[in-house]
Amino acid sequence: MQRIRLRYTKRGRLRFTSHRDFQRAFERALRRAEVPMAYSAGFTPHPKVSYANAAPTGTGSEAEYLEIALTDARDPEKLRLLLDESMPVGLDIIDAVEARTSGLADRLTASVWELRLDGVTPEDAERAVDAFTSAETVEVQRKTKNGMRTFDARGAVASLEAHTARPEAQKSQSETHSPQPDRPTDQPCAILRLVVRHVTPAVRPDDVLSGLRAVADLAPPVPAAVTRLAQGLFDEETGTVTDPLAPDREAVAAASPMAATAAAAKAPA
Repeated sequence: MQRIRLRYTKRGRLRFTSHRDFQRAFERALRRAEVPMAYSAGFTPHPKVSYANAAPTGTGSEAEYLEIALTDARDPEKLRLLLDESMPVGLDIIDAVEARTSGLADRLTASVWELRLDGVTPEDAERAVDAFTSAETVEVQRKTKNGMRTFDARGAVASLEAHTARPEAQKSQSETHSPQPDRPTDQPCAILRLVVRHVTPAVRPDDVLSGLRAVADLAPPVPAAVTRLAQGLFDEETGTVTDPLAPDREAVAAASPMAATAAAAKAPA
C-alpha cells in the first residue's frame, strides 16, 4: 500500500466551501482520475483519506493537507496533475509527495495567517498590534456547543505584525492569491500577518480580531478577509513555520541513490 500526501488550496470564492463540500469534491475527483484507492473494511467501505486540521469555512488557504492510501503505486506528481484537473478551480492540488515518515498531523503545530482589514489604516492597525503584543493575556469569548467560553487569545500568538497593503502590480504571484478578488481596493487597507500555535482550545484568526477589539477598540467596518499562508512545525528558535512535507521529500531523495546503487549491483556485468 502506498501513501501520498497532498497540499491543496481554497482560493477566491471557493473559500466559502465547507470541509464537507471539499470532501465531496475530492472524492469525485478520485473517481474521475481513476485513482486506485484503498478502502476501509466493514459494511460501508469508504476511501482511505485522512484530513489534517482543515481551515474554517469562509477562510482562504494556501496550505491544507491530506493523505490518501493507494492499492497500487503511482507517481506523486502525475497523480497530483490528474487530481488537480478534476477539481474545481480554486480548490487546487499544488503539491504531492510519497509518505515516507509518520505523523503528518503531529508536524502541524502552527499556522501563518494573513488578515486583510479593509477600511482600517495601517497606523490604526499598528497601534492595535502594539497593544495586543504588549499585553500578558487577552481574554476573549467564543460561543461553543457547550455555551460561551472564555480563554486567552494572546498566549497562542507567536508573532503579530501590521503591514500596508501593496498595489496589485507590485505583488508576487503567491501574494495575489491572498487578498480576496471580490474586495474593494479604493479605501484604506491594513494587512496583519500572524503566527498562531495550534493549542487547546484552538485560537483562530477571528479570536485574535476579538482580542484586538478588546484591547484597542479595533473594529474593521467590513469582515476581515482571512487566508492561511502556511502551516507546519513551529521552530521556536527562528519563529518560523516549516514545510511539513519536507521530511518526506528528504526521505524520498535519500532512498533514490540507495535504490540506484542496489539496481546497479544486481545488473549483470
